[in-house]
Amino acid sequence: MNKIYRTVIIDDEESAIDNLCLALKPYGQIVVEGVAHNGAAGLKLIEKVRPDLVFQDVELPDMLGMELVTRARKKLGVNMEVVFYTAYNKYMIDAFRAYAFDFLLKPVDSQELEVVIRRLEERGKEVEAVKAQLPVPTAEKPFMMVTPTGDLRFLHASEIGYFRYLSGRKLWEVALSDGTFLPLKRNTTAEQLCIYDKSFVQVHQSYIVNMNYLVMVQDNRCIMYPPFDGCDELLVSKKYRKEMMDRFYQL
Repeated sequence: MNKIYRTVIIDDEESAIDNLCLALKPYGQIVVEGVAHNGAAGLKLIEKVRPDLVFQDVELPDMLGMELVTRARKKLGVNMEVVFYTAYNKYMIDAFRAYAFDFLLKPVDSQELEVVIRRLEERGKEVEAVKAQLPVPTAEKPFMMVTPTGDLRFLHASEIGYFRYLSGRKLWEVALSDGTFLPLKRNTTAEQLCIYDKSFVQVHQSYIVNMNYLVMVQDNRCIMYPPFDGCDELLVSKKYRKEMMDRFYQL
């Protein structure tokens, strides 16, 4: 069964949106679940839909497309492929620097769009192949976590990519494999989180990673396996680096 790509379009030109929707119609795997006409509305739409794919103009009325992508990935924690499209060639380099998956020029050419869709499908196959190689725990015992409202949530270690501390809210939250974040009660400590499973290792004052999802450490940043491969905030500090390496060899 072919993967379905939940898609949103962000562009202030209604005609451009209509033309792109028409061009996407032959591709049944691309399902457009919403459109937005500016950056602020685009961020709300992305947060709501949690799309796999975003088509967006580089220049929006209230912000540049590169800013929107950065905010969506870092603040909302959304993993998504981004295809920038614009009538202006000068934006091409900046688009790729913002980790765009691909780039199209307006008006969208059907042959160029075909190339993008094929690349997207190949990328999807590569991701699925990586997922298939990940260890799948059997009879994994769940553990309980408590939210700020006192609700109980039972989780498995394989559902968790990492924990991050939100200094503004003074609490930890957990990044889950479905792309969502779950806040934890305020008095939860890093030590308590690391006790839940031996694969949970603190790498920074603000980050605890699941070592089963860790690919490598590059320039003091954790590179993760999917579905957490879009996260670029996980820093490794000198204070925790040795402990992380020791724990890695013990796993």
